[in-house]
Amino acid sequence: MSTIKTAFGVEDLGCRRVAVIGAGNMGGGIAAQFANAGIAVDLLDRAGPDGVRDAPAEQGLAQQIARQAFMGEAPVSLVRVGNTEDHLERVAEADWIVEVILEDLDLKRALYERIEPLRKPDAIVSSNTSTILRGRLIEGRGAAFQDHFLISHFFNPPRRMALLELIGSEDRVAFDRAAEIGRKALGKTVIECRDTPGFIANRLGCTWLSVAVVEALRLGLTVEEADAVHMAFGVPRTGVFGLLDLVGLDVVKPIWGSLMAALPRTDAINAFDLPGQGVITDLVSAGRFGRKSRAGFFRKSESGALEALDLNSGVYRAHSGFAQKDLPGAGRDLDLLLNNDTASGAYARAVLAQVVGYALTHAGEIAPSLKETDLGMELGYAWRAGPVALWRELSPETQARLRAQMPEGVPFEALATPVVRSGEADRLSRAQAAGQALAQNSSAALWDLGDDVICLDIRSKMHALGPEVFDILEEGVSRLNGAARGMVVGNHNPRVFSAGADLSKMVAWIEGGKWAAIEAFITRGQMVLAALRTAHTPSVAAMRGLALGGGCELAMHCTGTVAHAETRIGLPEHLVGLVPGWGGCRRLLDRARATASHEADLSDRITRAFHAATLEAPAGSAREAGDLALLDPSQPVVMHDDDVFAAALAHLDTLEPRQGAQEVVTLRLDRQAVLSGLLSERETARDEGRITPNAFALQSRIAEIFAAGGAGTSEADLAALESEVFMALVATPETLARIGHMLRTGKPLH
Repeated sequence: MSTIKTAFGVEDLGCRRVAVIGAGNMGGGIAAQFANAGIAVDLLDRAGPDGVRDAPAEQGLAQQIARQAFMGEAPVSLVRVGNTEDHLERVAEADWIVEVILEDLDLKRALYERIEPLRKPDAIVSSNTSTILRGRLIEGRGAAFQDHFLISHFFNPPRRMALLELIGSEDRVAFDRAAEIGRKALGKTVIECRDTPGFIANRLGCTWLSVAVVEALRLGLTVEEADAVHMAFGVPRTGVFGLLDLVGLDVVKPIWGSLMAALPRTDAINAFDLPGQGVITDLVSAGRFGRKSRAGFFRKSESGALEALDLNSGVYRAHSGFAQKDLPGAGRDLDLLLNNDTASGAYARAVLAQVVGYALTHAGEIAPSLKETDLGMELGYAWRAGPVALWRELSPETQARLRAQMPEGVPFEALATPVVRSGEADRLSRAQAAGQALAQNSSAALWDLGDDVICLDIRSKMHALGPEVFDILEEGVSRLNGAARGMVVGNHNPRVFSAGADLSKMVAWIEGGKWAAIEAFITRGQMVLAALRTAHTPSVAAMRGLALGGGCELAMHCTGTVAHAETRIGLPEHLVGLVPGWGGCRRLLDRARATASHEADLSDRITRAFHAATLEAPAGSAREAGDLALLDPSQPVVMHDDDVFAAALAHLDTLEPRQGAQEVVTLRLDRQAVLSGLLSERETARDEGRITPNAFALQSRIAEIFAAGGAGTSEADLAALESEVFMALVATPETLARIGHMLRTGKPLH
């Protein structure tokens, strides 16, 4: 069994083992996400032929590995496969049993009949159904089973989609426990639903898509124009027709048909009959299901050019290029669009009036409050804001115009109750609201969080590290050596911790020939991070989103880290023609030495550290960053990104100041031997054309630092070597070209 560390807070949940029955795409993904949290999982499916009876579950596990549902290799070992004929008794060990089999009421009921006598008294049982009501599923089961039975509607893929819809009994114990597990172990935002067809997200989402397609046809819009209007609403770039291509047009009839049949004929989803539209039936009949068949509402021609379906003729034509920028006000002013007397304006009014009216009309039926209806669309369909939130943003004049297009009887009185969002009313939010920073400039601020704890809040573009950030960091370190008992480095930005050094400033210095300024910047970064590392009291990096280059190095110099599981961490300096200049290689060497038991072991660990410093892409998760030693794997990983800052504060309370004295080097390797070993594989790759000569030269300079560290070179001499190599590379035209390309495109120059 793997020794993977459980995610932060999971030990307290009382959920040590889970059984997932059904190893298809959804069931396998749910199993993988539980394993990512460090929870052991039994993944069961039907029995295969004799000799390979576990084959269906094994195939499901293999598919999840291929789809990168697991955060690295370690979580995979937590999944034990089996089949429901030979191994169903394993559910007796489970604290949560998740059923993810075919949408067949009789099959599900038969399975529950077998599970009921095996279930532990407090174990949760749930179904991932999206179409069958909870009340029908539990008919015939005992009271204890019914009280512990939930609908747990995950969205696909379970690792990436943040929403989990839960439906429980009047007894809140099982619901509340599942909600806590869903958040802390699975990283989900849980919303409570009523036991009604389609629950919240699919009830609203499917109706929205039906309205959007039918109104586009009625008003004569092109697919490009309709998608552009929805982007103005804050819908992702797929829009409506692109989303249907992504979902698959072949599932429209079964999914929409099932929901439409379950709802009254008077429901709007039946009035806007998506499966009955000729354009849908024609595409499905022609085998044009969308992306899975490489043709739907959009396709690529033989030359690779994007084409769009003409909704009138059914013939593909060149994509018009119409986009959000071509709407009134460039699609940035929703009031302007909704009041514009163009086809796009009429379409925007028709769709938004229907969707807002539908949400208000059915909110009380499907959800405890309007908050849940908005969250369903925001998390289930990636809307920037839910329909009610969009409505509240509109001017009274625009609202009045839309009301005139809504069906009769829309209960606008529901809007009188404010929508209360949980938000982030934590210590940082309160400090920021008070507006009195201990120190601040345009790039960073230092906040007093109370209880002698401070926070470094980087707020430059992409949280890049420049001289102004170092000004505030130095003030923070000074307080760590004074009255502060600890510091958190981080804020509430879910997209980026820090993308590294300020490259635009670097370009300006290079173009101006200000080499002394660059060297001073590197030296200052080395000094301030070293001071952070050796401060009297501890610091914790609260990491979400991207932590690249200097951002990764900043976290490496903190006493501890708390990282969201999906944090992308790496040292990509070589991709812009440079080497890590602020101790990234040195900290990787520290971790290699701390875990090495003999010379050969140290050599192997240095090789792995060199690999981590020369990756073409950042680690795909915090778990994988821990495997690479870019993160200390003993530090907490948090599954829900909104919990990171609070977890960092809790973790800070457990830390002692890290001692700054350099550890005595007991293992020393031959410098040239280490260098040759690190580069032998790269030389082969260069000779075979798998990496360019320029890339090999860059990696050779990084290898020099690791070879020196392996030989026992002092911290000060390694820092000097770092600076020397950095300055040699930054002066080359190739490096300027690489940095410029990265700034322009966001991609490395190969």
